[in-house]
Amino acid sequence: MSDFLGLAGKTIVVFGMANRKSVAFHVGKTLSEFGADVVYVVRSEERRESTKKLAGDHPVFVCDVEFDDQIQQLVSDITKDRPTIDGLVHSIAFAAYDESGMKPFHETTKDQFLRTFDISCFSFISICNAFKEHFAEDASVTTISISTTRMASENYGFMAPVKAALDSSLAFLAKSFSSFSKVRFNAVSPGLLKTSASAGIPGYVDSYLYAEKVIPRGVAVTTQEAANAVCFLLSPRSSGINAQSLIIDAGMSINYFDNEIVSKVMSSS
Repeated sequence: MSDFLGLAGKTIVVFGMANRKSVAFHVGKTLSEFGADVVYVVRSEERRESTKKLAGDHPVFVCDVEFDDQIQQLVSDITKDRPTIDGLVHSIAFAAYDESGMKPFHETTKDQFLRTFDISCFSFISICNAFKEHFAEDASVTTISISTTRMASENYGFMAPVKAALDSSLAFLAKSFSSFSKVRFNAVSPGLLKTSASAGIPGYVDSYLYAEKVIPRGVAVTTQEAANAVCFLLSPRSSGINAQSLIIDAGMSINYFDNEIVSKVMSSS
């Protein structure tokens, strides 16, 4: 494959691979096809064992981002052989949903919200800070967000405000790092994807099928499409993009009032 994106030989750290359906897996696979040196980071030894085959010849490190000492140790371990990091992918999301099921948003507990924020948002900030001395001057950092944080979907609950904080962090990280580097911070914000993590969200399958009806092309966004956008943002080809969220929803947001959908709703009311 030609090196149009300029990723050959670049060292990219990819957090969050869980299985073959993961955004992180598709990102790492695509980066490998472009000749990048991919380093995977997973949350546990068990996860490392289960993803070894998916990683191929690429190294897999373990880090639970809830613990600062593990993040610091991870940086030390990776940079021992790879002192310069050209890119980083934060594909980490965790929602501390109650075992009793989804509750109205106003019943979200402090513990639920803060743990979700810690893992899904603050980890992005802490990881970037930990790697700051090792980033190439023009490194690119990309996180995975969602296509909209304003749509009050009951089944997504308090995860959307946490993702909104993640989106806001892009601007502040970009500004902070600009005082000593040209490191860029962006997000890929896909519509509904068919991943294992999303399957655990109550009512997600129905929402996914509905999205396919709303999207003009009639087909939902694929995980590979999201991964392609991540690889673009990691590459020098996107050098003019900073502190942005790139929405990948196949046009869903323009089509909520499609005549066919409106007619079906009205005829059933």
